[in-house]
Parts: sequence; structure tokens; C-alpha cells
Amino acid sequence: MNSVNDAHEVYRDAWGVPHVRARDSLGLAFAQGRVTTLDRAWQLEVERHRAEGSSAAFLGAEAVAWDRFARRSRLADTARRCYEALDPETAAWVRAYVDGVNDGLAEGAARDGNFARTGHTPLPWEPWVPLAVWTATHILFAGFATKLWRERVGRALGDDAVTLFATDGPGTAGSNGWLVPGDRTASGAAIIAGDPHRFIENPGVYQQIRLSCPEYDVLGLAVPGVPGLAHFGHAGGVAWAITNAMADYQDLYVEQLRRGEGGTVEALGPDGVWEPAHRHVETITVAGAEDVDVEVLETARGPVITGGVPDGTAGSDAPAAATAAGAAGAAGVAAEQTLSLRYPPRVRRDLGFAALPALLRARTVADVDRALDGWAEPVNVVHAADSEGGLLHRVAGAVPLRDPANRLRPVPAWDARYAWRGWAETPVEPVQGFAVMANARGIASPLGVEFAPPHRANRIRELLSGSADWSPRAMADVHGDTHLASAAPLLALLPALGGLSPAAASLRTRLLAWDRRMAADSTDATVFSAFRAATVRHLAADPAFAGLAGAPGGPEVFHPWLYLLPRVGYALEGLLTTSLLPGLDRAAHVRAALEETAAAAAPDTPWSEVHRLAPWSALPDAQARWPGLGGDHDCVNATSSVPGFTDLSARASAARYVWDLADREASLWAVPLGADGVAGSPHHLDQLPLWARCELVPVVTDWALLTKDSR
Repeated sequence: MNSVNDAHEVYRDAWGVPHVRARDSLGLAFAQGRVTTLDRAWQLEVERHRAEGSSAAFLGAEAVAWDRFARRSRLADTARRCYEALDPETAAWVRAYVDGVNDGLAEGAARDGNFARTGHTPLPWEPWVPLAVWTATHILFAGFATKLWRERVGRALGDDAVTLFATDGPGTAGSNGWLVPGDRTASGAAIIAGDPHRFIENPGVYQQIRLSCPEYDVLGLAVPGVPGLAHFGHAGGVAWAITNAMADYQDLYVEQLRRGEGGTVEALGPDGVWEPAHRHVETITVAGAEDVDVEVLETARGPVITGGVPDGTAGSDAPAAATAAGAAGAAGVAAEQTLSLRYPPRVRRDLGFAALPALLRARTVADVDRALDGWAEPVNVVHAADSEGGLLHRVAGAVPLRDPANRLRPVPAWDARYAWRGWAETPVEPVQGFAVMANARGIASPLGVEFAPPHRANRIRELLSGSADWSPRAMADVHGDTHLASAAPLLALLPALGGLSPAAASLRTRLLAWDRRMAADSTDATVFSAFRAATVRHLAADPAFAGLAGAPGGPEVFHPWLYLLPRVGYALEGLLTTSLLPGLDRAAHVRAALEETAAAAAPDTPWSEVHRLAPWSALPDAQARWPGLGGDHDCVNATSSVPGFTDLSARASAARYVWDLADREASLWAVPLGADGVAGSPHHLDQLPLWARCELVPVVTDWALLTKDSR
């Protein structure tokens, strides 16, 4: 072993969580990389190759769609550029982490049978790979794919309807978070708590870990493959947490491309002049299938992610198609347009990684605030508190200034009106009473278009207002709340329905008497979900939506944003109350759904029997039996189903945490599976039953109570 490896120690608590200490910050970064690889080598390799667009080489043809997107959007190249732009101190810190990954890679791979199962042999990481993992993890956070959906809606229903399906609802990621000041806690010190909502993966997307050296001692939730504790950390005297701000900071541009001489490609620029565009071809190796060639194109706006160079355009002048599309403006793009993606890290060559070691060194809220001034991607709402009474509620990240139309739909690349013009100031608000962040409109409203409904935020405030002496353990009651306020608009239509069959009338009585809690043992919750699903299906089949009912085209990676049924399911609350569809007979659809549900006469089944966890895995195990859950997508216990499509939950709390500023040892946390990413190991699934019940495990910081890991 090398001297850096010899200079660190790893201890474990009863849940297998690694507590790492080293002689200095670089040794600690090395140790974090090494222990992460020992616990999660397979996960790290999957994420590394997804970021590079090479995962199909061992995962097969099903991974080609993502690999193609990763290459066309130039995720790895963006990471390289951002790494090259790092200051020397941060670059050395990232390199130390990668050195640790490489030191542990062979040993970690030997622990996990997935390597033998796929025949994959890991190769050493390059220093920029952690930045690529971060970029790939968050490239879809800002929801630029929603602009493709709005474009489809605009073509089918008219420009006034582009935000008709604005859920103010769940997308790919969200979170709950709340900050309780010291005057509302039993200890007199602040408590920060919450839970990030993401697609649940096996292994989990967050790693519980403690990082200790003479300069700092911080515990929190790391993203495997990335050094430090970017999102959630507790340094003893100061703690921080984030939620997705729901900001809009990525744009799609409609491009006009043509072939030039010698195989070159040109794009029509904003001054009406044809400009050189970058072009090269990459090859995706596919396990068990033919290789796939990918033409990678990039204009001055950004990488081309859909479409390409039309046939027969070599040497042509500005085409009539460009003129016509320009006249149509942002609302006039066609179904198969060529679109480029403009995203801040590629423009600025900065992901904000210099903030990561600065956060570890933070001692006060002011330190956290200064560190996050340099944050870039993704854009987050931040809570922080310190033991001296300091509190922070702010937005951090890079949001471009541009025309409001950019936020809604793809815009013409050849019109200078839609160019970026600098960077927005990120809002800061004082903490008055409780600070709650749950992806709803609020502090980040000036920076976004669609936000979560206010239900989770309102419910958290209501629950917090019920006490003035909060303790860390009491926070589990907030995490586990299952009240579903979004049921109200649908249930409100029931009393006026006439001409019901006896069975439907009986069902109506039952639904109106329901307590509106999606509790795990509730049979009424199951019946409501069946009724809601039937309503969604009947609404989606209405002729008003016929233009949206077909299967989506274009790259497969965007299809989840483009199917009608899930869109109706998530936007149901708004569709039942909007004035934009005067011809939609909501009462008729609700009546038909009620009769259908009553006629099905399904047996009384607890909600948790049908609302089961369905995590994503690179190599799915068809025999796995995952637990049933309480909650639903608009509950504080946000275990998202897809109304009208499935009761299964693929998206939920990717971790839960309670940071106590009075006593870090009184803090609590939990992850969906466990601390170890290796299937069959003692700590792979040991937190799963507790997590499913919204219970938390204690944070242990006394080294004397930990067990040294001989590895």
C-alpha cells in the first residue's frame, strides 16, 4: 500500500456506515474514494460509464438510448473542460479522491458478483470522472425535456395551452426540507430536517459517510463517485441541506444545419450567417449486439441532442424552411426539429466544485453562504444553521438571463433575441418562524416555470406549527405524514353526481368519508387510487387530447416526459379546475370512473400491498420482493406512484436526515437500502424496513463506539 493509504483509518457503526479519518484533507479525499469503491465498486462503474456513454458495452442494448444521449450532449467532454478550469487546490483534492477510487477498484470489484456476471473489468478512472458523474446525475434536473412536452401541447392544443399540464407537480427530482429555529426546539438550538426525492436505485444514490481530519470533522450524505458532501452535511457547529429549486436554467434551440465542403457542417447563426459547427462520429460498443455509430454535432449554442443535418442540404443557401420557422418564432417549431441544448456548465466550464472543499471547512452559516456563492449545478434552495444561532435560506446556482420564451419552449437559434445575456442574482430570504422548502413556489419563483403544488410545504408548516419544543426524534412524525391534500378537487366533484348505480353511490359515500390519508394499512387509500386511476384514463381518452395520445417520437431517453397518460395523472388537480378546456365534461368522466371502479368490486386491500417500492437497478433482479409503502406523490411521505399507470413507487425519499445543532450525536438519518452496495452483504438492505416505515437510525460520532475496519 502507498503512504497515502497508510495514513487513513476507516471505522464502521452498527449499520456499516464508514467513518473515515486521515492526517490531512488530501489523505481524507483519497480515503473517501477508496472506501466508496470498496463498498460500491459496481455502482461507481455503472455511473462512470453512463457519464461517458459507454455503459452498453457491458449492460447491453437497453443502455444504448442513454449512451447515445450522453455522447450527443457531450457530458464527458463538459466534465473534462470543467476539470481543466478548476483552481489547483480543488483539482488536487479531486485527484486525490480519484487516486483512492483507483486504489480500491480491484478489491471492490472482487466483492461484487455483477462484474463476473457481465464480464466487465474496470479500468482506472481519469481525474475528471467525478465531474462527469455529477454532470450525468443532474443533467435532467432542470427539466428541459418538459419543453419538448410543452411544444407538443402547443402544436396540439394551441399556444395558450402550453402550460396546461403544469403540474406544479413532480418531475425527476424534488425534496422536502425544513429548518426549525432554536426558539421552537426543546434544546434551544436549530434543527434542520428533510428528505431528497429521487428515483430510488439499487444501490442507493446517497452514501452515509463521515469525513474527519485535523481541519474538519463532517458527516452527511455523499453522492457516490463525487468527493465531499455537496448536499447534506453536519460539521458539528454548522449544518446544511438542499432541495431542488425547480429553476429553469437549460435551453433548447431550434437549429438549421447544412453540409459544407469536405464533410463539414454549418449552422445558421443569430446574425443570419452560416457558422461552422463541430462534428465527429463516436462508436458505442454494445454487448451482444452490433456497434452503434453516433454523429456528435455542436453549434455555438450547444450540443445537438435531437435531429441532425437534413439530407440534401450540402451547399444550400439559407433555406426557405429557416425563413418560415423564423417567422413562426418560438412557437413554430416542427415535430422533428433539430435541437441543441445550452446548459451552464458547458458555457461556463464550471460545476461549482470549488464549493465542495469549502463546505467541508465551514464553521458558521456565513462560511456556508460564502462557499455556495460559487455553486453552479444544479440550482438548489439551501437551508443552513449554526450553533451560534445563525440561519440561512437562499438559492444557489447558475441561472442565465434571457428572453422569457426560452423558459417555455424551444426557440430559434437564428434569432439573437433568445441569446443568453448574463446570470441572474440568486434570492436570499430571512428565516421567519419555520423555513420550509418543498419545491413549491416561493424563494425560487423568479427563476422557474413549473413548481410542485403547495400541499407538501403547507402540510409541513401545519405540522411544525403544532409544537414549540421540537426534538430530533419527533421529526419522524413529519417525515411519515400521509395526508393527501391534492385529493380534494377530485372528491369535490362527487356530491353533485346524479343517476349513480347503487354500487357507485355506495363507493361515493365511502370516498367522501375517507380521512384522505395514504396510510400503508388503509384500504380506503387503495380504493381512492383505483378511482383516481380510472378518472385519469377517462380524461386522457377525451377527444380534446387526441393530438397528444400517440406514441412520442425522437430519442427514447425523452419519452417519459412525452406520454399523455402520466401527464394527465400528475396534472389531474389542475385539469379538473382549469378554464382552458371549456368543452371537457369533467363530471361525465368522473361519473364513468366511479361506476367503473364500483363495478370492479376489488377486494379491500391495504395500500401497501399495491403501493410497493420499485427501484431501478442496472441489472434488475426479477425475484426481488420490495416492501409496501405508505404515502403518495403529494404527501410529505412522497412515495410517487404514476396515477393512471401504476401504483408502484419508483421515486421516493432517497434519504432522510435530521441535523441537531445542539448535539450532533442526537441527529438521525436513514437511506432506502443500506450502507453497502454489494447484494447479499449484511449492510446492503438492513435499513430498508426502517426506511419503509419512515423510521430513522442514530448518528454515532464517538470513535470509541465504532468498530475499526481492517481493510
